[in-house]
Amino acid sequence: QVQLVEAGGGLVQPGGSLRLSCAASGSIVSINAMGWYRQAPGKQRELVATIASGGSTYYAEPVKGRFTISRDNAKNTVYLQMNSLKPEDTAVYYCNSPSILTTSGYAYNNWGQGTQVTVSS
Repeated sequence: QVQLVEAGGGLVQPGGSLRLSCAASGSIVSINAMGWYRQAPGKQRELVATIASGGSTYYAEPVKGRFTISRDNAKNTVYLQMNSLKPEDTAVYYCNSPSILTTSGYAYNNWGQGTQVTVSS
């Protein structure tokens, strides 16, 4: 079994910064893409950013230039540095990996439990 555990959420004022982390654990051999999604109250879950195993990244338009996704493959961990936060960034942020190779085979559609980010003065 694979577990994704997020950390780093909290309350921050507009213009502030937060750094989220997501650590994958289990009998992991390798992880391909990892990413962050978010879901605001009353809205659908949306993609925020992704990063491939080789380091190539994708950002949704609303966060371009403000958020940075990175990963530490040795630690099976992905990070999301969020700067210049706005009230509209308020959401539960979820870590995701579409497929993770374990010693027992592939684990698909892997999600963390979510971490709340609230941007408010």
